[in-house]
Amino acid sequence: MSLHLRTGVTTADTEYGVVLLDEDTGHYWQLNPTGAVVVRMLMDGRGAEDAVKALTEEFDVDEARAAGDVAALVESLRSAGLVTP
Repeated sequence: MSLHLRTGVTTADTEYGVVLLDEDTGHYWQLNPTGAVVVRMLMDGRGAEDAVKALTEEFDVDEARAAGDVAALVESLRSAGLVTP
């Protein structure tokens, strides 16, 4: 699974993570460091499994929790209309 931001959504790295800006609505979403890792990996064409592995290696989180967090973030991005189907 890879993610593609829809046209009009841009990213900006911050000291804390990543910001996604919907230029059409002016709304923005601040992603913490774990969310930033997931989004970057999925946008680079890596799979959810790779994102889970990265989270478990970089942060103090078990595989089940990481998998749930990845799924929840992807669903939130889809629900907000930030990614293409």
